[in-house]
Amino acid sequence: MIEIMLTDDKGLKGYTLIEAFPGIGLVGPMAGSYMVEKLGMEYIGYLNSDMFPPIASVHNSTPMRPARIYKSEKYKFLLMVSEFTIPQALVQQLANEILAFSRKYSLQHIVSVGGMPSQKPTGSIYITSADKDMLKKAVKLGMKPIQEGVVAGVTAALLVKSPEYGISTSDVMVEVDPRITDPKYAEIAIEGLNKLLNMDIDLRELDQEAKEVETKIRELLKKIKDSHAQYSQDGTQPEAGPSMYA
Repeated sequence: MIEIMLTDDKGLKGYTLIEAFPGIGLVGPMAGSYMVEKLGMEYIGYLNSDMFPPIASVHNSTPMRPARIYKSEKYKFLLMVSEFTIPQALVQQLANEILAFSRKYSLQHIVSVGGMPSQKPTGSIYITSADKDMLKKAVKLGMKPIQEGVVAGVTAALLVKSPEYGISTSDVMVEVDPRITDPKYAEIAIEGLNKLLNMDIDLRELDQEAKEVETKIRELLKKIKDSHAQYSQDGTQPEAGPSMYA
């Protein structure tokens, strides 16, 4: 079972939800963490499940849940971030919970942000959307519609399930070299979000912040992988799912 718990659920009608879970190139977590710090976003809740890995993130000496929800009152958006790869067994259920959550609080749109593999990244911003009007807007802003391809994970489930819930969803992606992680990818992603959501997030300090986030997340993913191996040996807990970065 997955729970989405809020400490503050007032005044969320019309907000956009940005989903920034780990994926190729760590684009989502780097972009999401930078937005939290740069905008001083308010922590308003978390995601919880017995099948999530038993870890706690420590930020500024404070232990926190590894899957969190933040709010930007200035730009009217919520941000969902996770510091672990969502277990494959939970993808469909989590997508359903996010869509039900979005409908309950009358959110305007869900935007996933991530990377797509490329041998020679060009810096282009791509989009696929279940909302034709949003897709037209993105193309007018210079984003490239994805004509053919495959989207995976929670993002894919959100895109295909959203019509059942009457929720508008999009996926903003940047090309990444899968062999490396580069703060530039997160910068390009936020540039796309700035355009799409009429924001003006300053990117001048992103490079250093994103490098620190990358290091923390890679260390955390290694610890999760090690703990999964130990649980598997002990027979006390099944593995939560393969890491995309193993």
